[in-house]
Formats: sequence, structure tokens, C-alpha cells
Amino acid sequence: MFSSIRRVVLWVSAPVLAFALVGGFLGRVNAGEETFPHLRVFHDVVTLITDRYVEKTDPDKVMTGAMHGLADSLDPDSAFLSADLVKQIESSAAAAPGDVGIDFTRQYWLRIIATRDGSPAARAGLRTGDFVRLIGDTPTREMSVYEGMRRLRGAPGSKVTLTVIRGNTNDPHVVELTREAVPTVDVTGRMAASGVGLLRVAAFTSRTAAQAKAAAADLAKNGATKLIVDVRHTSGGSNDAGLALARLFVPSGTLAKREARGSEPTNIDAAAGDGSITMPVTILADNGTSGASEIFASALLGNKRAELIGEHTIGRAGEQKLVKLPDGTGLWLTSAKYLTPSGEPLHGKGLTPTVAVDAPDVEFGQAEPTEDAILDTALERLAGKKAA
Repeated sequence: MFSSIRRVVLWVSAPVLAFALVGGFLGRVNAGEETFPHLRVFHDVVTLITDRYVEKTDPDKVMTGAMHGLADSLDPDSAFLSADLVKQIESSAAAAPGDVGIDFTRQYWLRIIATRDGSPAARAGLRTGDFVRLIGDTPTREMSVYEGMRRLRGAPGSKVTLTVIRGNTNDPHVVELTREAVPTVDVTGRMAASGVGLLRVAAFTSRTAAQAKAAAADLAKNGATKLIVDVRHTSGGSNDAGLALARLFVPSGTLAKREARGSEPTNIDAAAGDGSITMPVTILADNGTSGASEIFASALLGNKRAELIGEHTIGRAGEQKLVKLPDGTGLWLTSAKYLTPSGEPLHGKGLTPTVAVDAPDVEFGQAEPTEDAILDTALERLAGKKAA
């Protein structure tokens, strides 16, 4: 019953209130003549539902559904937050130390962007594109990305159960994960072929650039003259950490542009002393390459410092902030977005690979393939061979 009410309200409210409410709380509403007819329609719909629906409705639930629908009409990271979640953000309390290694986006339910290397989620076989229908017993249909990520955290050794869908929605899989302490090593290196070093960047934190610089130096000592940087299924983290890593490779020019509402894009430029790593670079990416790793890859691509091999990236390069509402609830809004060095959209669009190579599909419970077509293609190109 309530889902029917919600669909009606959301159908009307999403396009109507996206401008009026969100813009209003950001101080940017233009209350022109076109706004008021839409607001009157919204008022009429709510009135009709509360007065004429076959059963008595709860106005608070109707309006909460409308607010969720409003946020759903924006990007996946924007959300309507309950008062309890707002208090969590305002408290600045550190997240619990245990995690399962998942980063989420929203696509009706919460959807996995990526799992961190060696994490409980990765060992359980969870992959980019998997939908999480339940966290414990709680449906994710109206759960924000922020709330979903907080629910995954807990004390190391504690457990969390996920109901996961891959492919067939009639065949959900229940997966129990044990939380572990978050690893402190973000970057590892190895020789991938003669003269070719491979840097695997598993996460973007304040440590990442320093670890990458040290790992690249070790590879150079071992004979590397070319470098592959692997940011496949690397998601989230600090956007500033993505820019810091890019500074190691780009000696001059614009690394990215940052655009906020109502202002011209601001250039983020390389500085004196940047570009200490001079080896030719190839970047490996896939559909799980997101956030800071996209900003990093975009900086190198835009300055002709690298090729991109693999899949189109997700296009998730924004910054969010909390806008608190009078009743204690809030809007978690994307308030700024990143553009490529040339000013093309990155947030919402992603990066197109120089050479497209699809990652294989894997059935739930099936082992990952031993062959790595994306890495093999990169090695072939570096060796001067024609890629298959």
C-alpha cells in the first residue's frame, strides 16, 4: 500500500522539489513564476493522498518517501538522511576499526563498486556490479551510500550478513563476512615483465603517494624502465590523495578542474618539484575504478603521461557535504565535481580507455580466471606488439 503512495508522490516530487528544496537550502532558489505551479501540484498530490486514498495514511511517511525520492533523482552519492545519521556525521566520530572491504554506489539497491584486495568481501567472491539487497535484516532500497558504508563497519572479528544478487534476481546469495582491521599498505610493486614494473594501488589515503614513490624507486633499481599502474577495482578514498599521486607523474600543467555550483571551474595545477617519476606509464582500469583513482588517471591521460587500458570507469568524482534541515534530518549533497584537465565532465561520465578490453564475467561461486586479458594487453603494447 505505502509503496503505491510513495510512487505517486515521488513521481511528482522528484522533478518538482529538486530545484525548490535543494536549491532553497543552499540559498540558491530562484522563486520565479515557473516554480509555484509545480509546488501547487505537489501540494495537491499530497492532499489527495492524505484525504482520498482508500486507507488512512501517515503524512510523515508520505513526506519522508518524497524526500527520499527527491534525493534519488540526483547522483547516487546524494541522499536524504535521517536525524540519527545526521547526528553521526555531526559528531565526527571515527568509523569503527573493522571493515569488510566494500565500496558502494546506489542503483535502486546498494551496488558494489569494488572490493579491496584481500579483504573479506574479495575472498568471499563479491565483485563489481553485485547488488546488496539486505545488510543483516535491513533492506537497502532506501538506504543511502553513507548509511550502507557505516553499517559495514564494526569491531574486528564481528560479523555482518549480506544478501547479494548477481545476474538473476530470483537467486539471492547470503554471504556472512567477518570484519577485519583496515590494511595500512595501499601500494605494492612487482616486476611484471623484463623492464616493466607494476604498481598495484589498492586504496587512496594520505599514505598512498609516499608508498607509490618508494615502490617505484625499488622497481627502477630492479631494472624497470616502464611502469604499469593498476587501479582496477580501486574505489573511494580521498580525492586529494588521487591528486597527490598524480603529482608524482605530471611535472607541469593542469591536473584537474574542480567545479562548484554558481562558480567557474578552478584549475588544480602541478607545482614545482612535481613529476619525480619519469618512466612511461600505462594505467589499468575497469568499471570498479572510481573516485580518487579516476581523478589520478584523468590527470595522467589529460597530460599525455599515460594510456588507459581496460574498461570505461564509473564516473564518480564529486565531493559531498551535509545540509542540515530544520527538523534534524539532512541532505547529503554532492556540492562540487571534478572535470578532466581539458574541462570535460569526469563526474557522471567517467573515462574512456585508450584500448578497450572487457573484464570477464564470473558466475557466483566461480573462481576468478587465471588469465588477465587487460594486463596482457598492456604488456603487449609496451613490448611493441599489436594488441589482440
